[in-house]
Amino acid sequence: MADRPNILIFMTDQERADVVAPGHPCMTPNTDRLAADGIRFTQTYCPSPHCCPSRATFMSGLYPSRHGIFNNIKTRTAINTGLKEDVVLFSEQLQAAGYRNVLCGKWHVSGDEDPKDRGWEERAVTGAGATFHSRTIDDWRQGPRGQDSSGGERPRGHVQRPGWGDFTVYKTLPDGGPKGYENDNDYTVLQAALAALPELAAGDEPWCLFVGHIGPHDPFNVPEKFVQMYDPATISLPESYRDTLEDKPRIYQRHRRQLWDQLSEDEVRESIAHYYAYCTMEDTMFGEVLDALDATGQADNTLVIFLSDHGDYCGDHGLYLKGIPAFREAYHVPCIMRWPQGITQPDREVDAFVSLADFAPTFLELAGVDDPHYRTGKSLVPFLRGEAPDQWRDAQYTQCNGVELYYTQRSVTTNEFKYVYNGFDFDELYDLRHDPHEMINVADHPDYQDAKQRLVRKMWQFAAQEDDIIFNPYGTVALAPWGPADGLAG
Repeated sequence: MADRPNILIFMTDQERADVVAPGHPCMTPNTDRLAADGIRFTQTYCPSPHCCPSRATFMSGLYPSRHGIFNNIKTRTAINTGLKEDVVLFSEQLQAAGYRNVLCGKWHVSGDEDPKDRGWEERAVTGAGATFHSRTIDDWRQGPRGQDSSGGERPRGHVQRPGWGDFTVYKTLPDGGPKGYENDNDYTVLQAALAALPELAAGDEPWCLFVGHIGPHDPFNVPEKFVQMYDPATISLPESYRDTLEDKPRIYQRHRRQLWDQLSEDEVRESIAHYYAYCTMEDTMFGEVLDALDATGQADNTLVIFLSDHGDYCGDHGLYLKGIPAFREAYHVPCIMRWPQGITQPDREVDAFVSLADFAPTFLELAGVDDPHYRTGKSLVPFLRGEAPDQWRDAQYTQCNGVELYYTQRSVTTNEFKYVYNGFDFDELYDLRHDPHEMINVADHPDYQDAKQRLVRKMWQFAAQEDDIIFNPYGTVALAPWGPADGLAG
């Protein structure tokens, strides 16, 4: 295996894993091109359905309970605005090992520090500095943000929210130029990345380039050039669209009934078409990055990674965006890796459970860094060699304490079952062998109690490993059906 590769990370925002899967109707020729020479990791998951905790996990190799970021760091409702004091990011260690690191685009890891404080050179950075996502009381006295069509006809693609302003789900925009996306915010980030590549290649040191795009994050506002690639009439509604959510937590039902049920089925199809178009636009920009890397002559010894921070429901279960619903679509993210000098047997798939926490240990091992710090994740390097790592995880775990509204939710997923502990409502259990779309909650079914108890035990074991905060035994908060002693004693 080659020594000390360059590392190029292209991270989108809110992109589901299935859109880059083989045979999917979403057109992503450049990720297909990457996969043909690399590896698709088909079971990659984020720890939390939110940008900030997931990005902090990617950068640190730690779960939220250890790095300290649980929700949006740029709002008044932030549980913590910065990383815990003992957290060391992979970028700091790469810099100490002689790498030159450049971050273009979205940060959103800490509200107290910027990329430059953690070993990065900054180019066209977003989600840092004075960015703030809340509105003050004085702001609201000026009226709702944007259009408020309540009391009148609802515009197509809008969800009415009286006093809040409409939520735009999707919109077709005029093209910004010959490429279509010249007016898009991500184009500025793309230009910074394209300028950085030859500069990095001209140096003597290995390098790490992070390209953080905002798309395909909602709203799905996409230039016409890409929207025209899809015909909504040919798009099927999701398999889970008819889920009534009657056996799911009430907050899931409220999301759908109060917001998304305003959209007609034709609008749902149009929204999916716009989301696919957005993903295709991001894929086109990714292709420009690949071409620029090829032009440097350093592609052979550069590890290229395409992935996202979390997904989007985009109509599955009748829902949109991400947040407290714990369904697969918000947590399952794309991950494709290519490294011509370092990957054995390219053009293959790995279906082991992979976490965003696994990338920091991977980068440090490839850089030859002897890492003294605890990491939740494990290095993926054995998979690159075509080897089966010893004692690889048999489950994936999530930690969610809500977004701008607080909740306590943890989940455990194996290849057979998925258990969701909802501290704010009743729990969920899905038999994935027969119900891969998570339609039927069998948490209270007597035939599934043994399976449920096994997953609750695994939840407590992982919580103990990661120093989680869900162990209080007080009567009104100790709501898991079996307590930690059931999984930890002995």
